[in-house]
Amino acid sequence: MTAAPVPPLALTMGEPAGIGGEITLKAWAQRNTSHVPPFFVLGDPARLSALSDMLGLSVPIKSIGAPEQSAKVFETALPVLSIGDVTPVTIGKVSGSTAAAVLKSIDKAVALTQAGEAAAVVTNPIQKAVLYEAGFSHQGHTDYLASLCDDNPTPVMMLASDALRVVPVTVHIPIEQVPGALTREAIVAAGAITAASLKSDFGIENPKLLVAGLNPHAGEGGSIGREEDIIRLAINDLVAMGHKVVGPFPADSLFHDAARAKYDAALCMYHDQALIPIKTISFDTAVNVTLGLPFVRTSPDHGTALDIAGQGIASPTGLIEALKMAAAHAAAREKL
Repeated sequence: MTAAPVPPLALTMGEPAGIGGEITLKAWAQRNTSHVPPFFVLGDPARLSALSDMLGLSVPIKSIGAPEQSAKVFETALPVLSIGDVTPVTIGKVSGSTAAAVLKSIDKAVALTQAGEAAAVVTNPIQKAVLYEAGFSHQGHTDYLASLCDDNPTPVMMLASDALRVVPVTVHIPIEQVPGALTREAIVAAGAITAASLKSDFGIENPKLLVAGLNPHAGEGGSIGREEDIIRLAINDLVAMGHKVVGPFPADSLFHDAARAKYDAALCMYHDQALIPIKTISFDTAVNVTLGLPFVRTSPDHGTALDIAGQGIASPTGLIEALKMAAAHAAAREKL
């Protein structure tokens, strides 16, 4: 019996004025040397062709009518599934006129993946400020992707590399709001979803989570804050659920080499507590993974880089790692 062909990855266009188009072209150009899994882009073929010419990359672009056509195209050209014309922009200068196209690219990628026509969603960076001006009401990619699912899942953001995996319980909120958002329920949900994903996507049979405290010295017995009391209750709940979870520990001692060897993922209390260490250790290779969704979604862990867009110097390494991780996680789920 012949196995069904593996669907390609669906890659969104991202912010048109940023580096998304450039790193997409470069990722395809490195498909053989970097072992990039097959993917297709949801975007504007003419725009990508013009960008390739401008950057001198000589990447052939091929329009496709359906994801399944990617298999015959990918080795000789970059497959692009058109979402219609994208309003022309000056590279490096954002325009609110592109917001609808950016969201359409994401919506279509999710729909095709949920329909089984694509193996996973990989997203190029978006410029959230542009989307906000157009009425976008979500914090970012993570919660927007969850809103596109019928079962209303709880999305959890993980940043992952070979050296470290981190999950922030709170994400894009002001620091002053973090203590109030660190509820027992929120910590338990993030921990449980992380543990489940480490099993299903990363293939870790008995994952160990290490939990950071919020305050210096993890509160030092309550003398530097009481938020750790709630964190401890959440850890007890997770342990009672059968998860291997320890903490809370002072965040300043969790990320050196010896400490990282003792856990599979660190559960952090706020955005920078998680992202500063991983961007220090794995700036070029870290991947943003959305846990808790009914489909696999990854993204490079960097922004639109408007300051270098169009200069031909953007590195595709983060996107290549995101494509590879998406393919690996999709394959792992197929085996469950």
